[in-house]
Amino acid sequence: MDVHSSGNGRPGTGAAALLVGRVLGAVLLLAMGAIHLYLVFTGFGGLVGTLFVLNAVGGVVLAIAVLAVPRRFLPLAAALGFLFTAGTLLSLVLSLTVGFLGVREQLDAQLVPTTLVVESLGVVVLGALTLLALRARSLDPRRRPAR
Repeated sequence: MDVHSSGNGRPGTGAAALLVGRVLGAVLLLAMGAIHLYLVFTGFGGLVGTLFVLNAVGGVVLAIAVLAVPRRFLPLAAALGFLFTAGTLLSLVLSLTVGFLGVREQLDAQLVPTTLVVESLGVVVLGALTLLALRARSLDPRRRPAR
């Protein structure tokens, strides 16, 4: 029995976990992008505003990738989503502590607590999805060399 089936022709827990991870990862990427786009429309401009728009675009592109790529490319899509989300979270943490790109953020500022939660969950979910996808790929009998 492999990670993809339960032995009775139906998807197994591995396939279900990958599906849940894909959906949750995509939702969190979209939420992260939506938060940044909202912040642009409510006052962030200049370089930071441009980077926030790029974050929104990147979140949408990566959410689509996490949902739509074939299983063999899922580890790559999930890892890219993980790195993108982790980088965004790191930028926020830097802006809360020492300042980043001329911005010194406060924890009680608009959507900062929400963003910390969304991005932290995104790092956890996309990191776990990357590991699950790599495990599923290594257990796939079609990838084993013939003897």
